[in-house]
Amino acid sequence: MKKLFVPTALALSATLLLTGCLVLKIGGGDKKEVGKATIGQQLTDLKTAKDAGAITDAEYETQKAKLLGGK
Repeated sequence: MKKLFVPTALALSATLLLTGCLVLKIGGGDKKEVGKATIGQQLTDLKTAKDAGAITDAEYETQKAKLLGGK
């Protein structure tokens, strides 16, 4: 019985890998670092919010000044 276990387990594992039923990942996978958005990206997002009507012109100008250091 023991003699059949290892070859059977290997055959089953190979079948599962080949059919896509089992995924074998080696390594740490993809590393994604989330960083702070650049000032340019923040300004673009701010303009998009203003254009969409999510913020007023006054709010846009206030936030823009904060981003550019005018506070």
